Amino acid sequence: MQPLTPQSLRASFVNTSKREAAEAIPPIKLDAIDWERHDIFGWTDRSNPLVAYVVIPVDDRPVGIMLRASKNKPKKTMCAFCEDIVDLSEVKLFVAKLAGPAGRKGDTIGTLAHANFSCSKHVRRKPNSMEGKADPEAFIAHRVDALRFNAERFARRVLGEN
Repeated sequence: MQPLTPQSLRASFVNTSKREAAEAIPPIKLDAIDWERHDIFGWTDRSNPLVAYVVIPVDDRPVGIMLRASKNKPKKTMCAFCEDIVDLSEVKLFVAKLAGPAGRKGDTIGTLAHANFSCSKHVRRKPNSMEGKADPEAFIAHRVDALRFNAERFARRVLGEN
């Protein structure tokens, strides 16, 4: 993922108002992030745990999306981004307002994702004995590609492209 600055982060949001984008402050300094190990970048708002943000690369540009989390307790279910079958904890239902006129009308789309957006870490974990024992590097590369594809597909749906 390309490194983000506070300005590029705020400019990336496609389904927020200017005020909402300005309030999207990540919990850590952006220059402290190892961007090469992030396929997506997300966080939960410190002041409102039902609001989260995720930035997904689409055609080499960052697409920032504001999400609303379900109030229901997380279930043990698979994340739609990383599709990890080992860590099923803390996967929540998130809803995103669509970009543009559709979002202003109230149209939304939902997805299941790890509440802490740790998908990049999950796809890079060493495969267990049932997964990619024959070629662990190929297994990890495939999972990284799948995460990027799934996240980009979600971002494109928010943008109204699919």
